[in-house]
Amino acid sequence: MTTNIVKINQVFEDVESTLAYGHFSTIHPGHIRYLKHAKQIGGKLIIALIGNVDNNPLEYSQKERSEALKLLSLGDLIVLLNNDELSIAIKKINPKILVLGNEYKQSKVEAVKEAIKIQRSHRRKVIFHSGDIQYASTELLLNSGEQISKRRKEEFVNACKRNNLTKEKLLRSINAWSSSKIVVIGDTIVDQYAACEAIGMSAEAPVVVVKELETKNFIGGAGIVASHIKALGANCHYISVVGKDDISGTVKSELKNRNIDNSLIRDKSRPTTFKKRYLVENQKLFRVSKLEEHNLDKNIEKKIISEIEKTASNADGIVISDFVYGVITEKVLAKIVQISKSHNILIFGDLQCSSQVGSISKFKEFSLLCPNEREARIALQDKDSGLEELSKKLIKKTSVKNLIMKLGSKGFITYEEINEKEQKSQAFPALCVNPLDVSGAGDALLSVMSIGMSSKQSVMITSALACCISCLAVENMGNKPISKDALIDFINRIL
Repeated sequence: MTTNIVKINQVFEDVESTLAYGHFSTIHPGHIRYLKHAKQIGGKLIIALIGNVDNNPLEYSQKERSEALKLLSLGDLIVLLNNDELSIAIKKINPKILVLGNEYKQSKVEAVKEAIKIQRSHRRKVIFHSGDIQYASTELLLNSGEQISKRRKEEFVNACKRNNLTKEKLLRSINAWSSSKIVVIGDTIVDQYAACEAIGMSAEAPVVVVKELETKNFIGGAGIVASHIKALGANCHYISVVGKDDISGTVKSELKNRNIDNSLIRDKSRPTTFKKRYLVENQKLFRVSKLEEHNLDKNIEKKIISEIEKTASNADGIVISDFVYGVITEKVLAKIVQISKSHNILIFGDLQCSSQVGSISKFKEFSLLCPNEREARIALQDKDSGLEELSKKLIKKTSVKNLIMKLGSKGFITYEEINEKEQKSQAFPALCVNPLDVSGAGDALLSVMSIGMSSKQSVMITSALACCISCLAVENMGNKPISKDALIDFINRIL
């Protein structure tokens, strides 16, 4: 399908069309969802594109945005507005349906209010929608792996070009990490992978029967964040709680092998969090977890706070990797924030709630938060807003300076603070088309963001590097630390 681009004075009436509207400052998965939904409603899809209203040098020009929209091949026609005069487009086109994002439901923008009024006065439909929310990718059903890989690489290269990031800049950034001092605090998890052979179905019940062949343990949770940081060349001290059991000895031994300074505090009231995954031919069948989720005993909590006071005040950055298993209590969090403010230390947060219950909105005034879309929606109790609006709401609620919205197989969007009222956004693709194990991508991303920003590097440079390490992380089965050399080699290959 060929998408044509015309100016507002060249457009004609099309009473069977669907009209979508927006600025589309940086094309990301949220915009694609919205436009796909508008396209599925029926008829010709016309996109009314807002002009260069604010003359913001950080944003793409209208011409650049229209060319990016054209490459999506979702719209039949792109109409270039002079400013944001949607009402004029409504009068000239007379569309059957006007589709707007949910953020426009209570809009106070006069151009939008007037357009809705005109559309409804002619008894034509106005639909508010953010696009279908999907957490699984269907991309491989429609394109070959080679096509997807090529397109994602192009998206990454374009994102780098837009932010003036060269291969040389990225490599120099990695080599500057050795002086960074990071403290990582959070839940320790041991992931055991059991390789199995499928025998068949049980004769007694409809149950798959497998034969366990071999097992291997991996350090996960906040432990793998610390491991990535150390393997990438930075200095790291790890603070966590483990049980008084054999598994805790495995953790202690592995951290020693990786030369990671640590303060592991033993708590007899809980086991070391242990998750066992059963695999057949690299496909996960199910997981069994051994854990306790209650908050720390007061004496254990005091020990954690004491270790934070000893180590964090001399750090360049503090990372909280919270899996909501009880380590990050209110008092522990308050102490971290206090030290961060007293010593002007950057603070980075990630809270993972898959089977657990938690909210990333408890992290206030951090330097960076890294939620996925589901976690953001849980925190805000918002299932309707588009990605852009959702991200803005979370930024406002938490007063975070920078945000990374993780989108699984669609990559992530970085929101970088320019000043108190302005943020710059950039989408980065997921570079790995067929991941082997996606469970460690977010931890690898958090590790790079914390080192890079603690080294006083720009958020966008660090995000590009985080995009690369996320790809390397999902190419392994189980959590394995990514080395500095592996990251450098990847960048040399992709750029």
